[in-house]
Amino acid sequence: MAIARAVLLVVGTLMVLMGLLWTGQGLGLIMWPGSSFMLGDPQWALYGSVTAAVGGLLVWLGARDGSGGE
Repeated sequence: MAIARAVLLVVGTLMVLMGLLWTGQGLGLIMWPGSSFMLGDPQWALYGSVTAAVGGLLVWLGARDGSGGE
């Protein structure tokens, strides 16, 4: 189970970071890279928010104790 928790934490963290980047690009807060089609497109702000939220859920699941309250 330790491997599954580690995978959840790594994948979740990467999803949160990627989602925050997409959100920042979509809102025009992060204008990098200059040739990105996502810059200033609110649709990518929504996609990024959803991706970051799902990543946060994965991090939360991976960080849980898993002892069942015992």
